[in-house]
Amino acid sequence: MRRPAASACIRSLRAALTYFALAFSAGFALGLVRVPILVPRLGERMAELVEMPPMLLVVILSARFVVRRYALDPSVGCRLRVGATALALLLGVEFTVALAVRGLTIGAYFATRDPISGGMYAIMLVLFALMPALVDRR
Repeated sequence: MRRPAASACIRSLRAALTYFALAFSAGFALGLVRVPILVPRLGERMAELVEMPPMLLVVILSARFVVRRYALDPSVGCRLRVGATALALLLGVEFTVALAVRGLTIGAYFATRDPISGGMYAIMLVLFALMPALVDRR
């Protein structure tokens, strides 16, 4: 028989994996539009900034979905753990792609980021981590 704490921990991990997968999938799909269509027309900075509002909507809806689907404890700590775990997965994939596929070092990766869209991206990452704690607090 499972202990309730272990069950809650597994549920939180599943929620984090689902949250990561939803956001990553949407970001990948939006990137397929941004890179070949928007970047040549608008430039890198504007294309990234145009992508952020739909991505924020995805983050909000995904957070609401996992909070409800996995019946997450309403405590801030539990929900922050879900967001932080999902963020760690997202950054792990992002850095792996940057290092392996693009052949960049972590320093070079940050050096190539646009200061405006890169700063907004950092804010979006913080919002991504916090969103499970911000939504559906009933």
